[in-house]
Order: sequence, then C-alpha cells, then structure tokens
Amino acid sequence: MFDVKTSSSALLESGAHAREVTQASTEHSYTPIRTLSASHRGQILQHLLDLSAHDRYLRFGYPASDAQVQRYVDGLDFTRDEVFGIHGSQLELVAVAHLAFDAAEDKPKAAEFGVSVSGHCRGQRIGARLFERAVMHASNEGVQTMYIHALSENVAMLKIARKAGATVQRWGSESEAYLTLPVANLNSRLCAVWEDQIGEMDYRIKAQAHQFQTFLGQLQTWGTLPEAEPLESTE
Repeated sequence: MFDVKTSSSALLESGAHAREVTQASTEHSYTPIRTLSASHRGQILQHLLDLSAHDRYLRFGYPASDAQVQRYVDGLDFTRDEVFGIHGSQLELVAVAHLAFDAAEDKPKAAEFGVSVSGHCRGQRIGARLFERAVMHASNEGVQTMYIHALSENVAMLKIARKAGATVQRWGSESEAYLTLPVANLNSRLCAVWEDQIGEMDYRIKAQAHQFQTFLGQLQTWGTLPEAEPLESTE
C-alpha cells in the first residue's frame, strides 16, 4: 500500500538534499542571466520594493518612495533599453540591471547602467556578472561608452566599474564612472546568444523544480490530513 506521508517526506528530504548540493556547488560558479521584457514589470517592481531603505537609496540616489519606484518601473522602455534579471529558486527576481540607451535617431553612442541586488544575495558577484553582461550587450549594439551615475558611498558599484577599467570622477556625494567599450566581434555576438540561451534554460529548470516542490508540498499536506473517525455502531 502506498504511504503518502512516508513517501512525500522521503521525497522532500531528497529534494532538500539536492538543493543543498546544488547551492554548494554553484555558490561561486557561473550565474545565468535572463533578458526581461514588459511582462516582468510586476516582478521588477516587487524586487525594488523589497529592497531595504538603504539599498533603495543607493539604487536611485535618493530615498525613493513606493510611488516613485512605481513610476520608474512604469516608465521602463523595453523597446529601446535592455533589462536583465537573475531569478531565485522561487522564481523571484533577486537582481535587476537596467541598461538605458541615450536617445538618438541613429545608433546610441552611450548607455547608462544601473543595478540592484537583494540583500541575501550579496557577495556572490551578481552585480559584477550583470555589469559584464551589460557591457557585452552595449558593445554589440555599437555603444562606445557606458557610464554609471552613483552616490560616492556606493563603494560596491564603483569598485565593479574600476575593476572593469572605468574612469571614476567624484563630485562630493556623487560620482560618475565612464567605461570605453571594446568593438564588437564575432566572439562577443556568439557569447551573447549563448548567454541568452543559458538564461532561458536556467529559468525553465527553476520553474520545473518549483513546480515539483509545490507538488511535494501537496503530497505532504495530503499525508498529514487527520484520519476519519470510525462510524459509531448503531447496534
């Protein structure tokens, strides 16, 4: 006879062990990045609203209110700009990068980079990975210069820019970093295609894993339902 409670518990333990092994083996490895679209506005908004007050201040350069964050997300132009994201195991966005191209009739010559990372995902080079992905995309689009406008106290962001070779200029509480981009070549274009494919594959795997965990949770719930009371004898 199939014991739902015992079987679901074993599956849950197995799934938990698999997640621990996966997290341990990928902690310092390649981080897949997904290109986001207008259909992700809600997730982007939730990610930004979930940032701590200080992290939101560093991201926008001022203490943005919920309404101001909402207006920023509503104003994202996905046909002109590029937005990249990294999804967590529950399919939530744990990091978002916005590459905003200068408005131009022909191809833009410059683009601004902005990024936010959830607090629990710090120290995993996620911001650096998103910066590298943005550099690759901007270069392939013919952009010559990528710049970052940040608060001088945003040490992590400015460190990423300096490490990439950017020139950083400071004006009191604010700083700007300018990075001259390499000319695109066949390798950079093929790498971008590969990045996109890996990002989509990673999301599909996480989505399937999430569905499986939901299914296991349902099994566990069914297995812990109280047993029916025996019918009283009418004799």
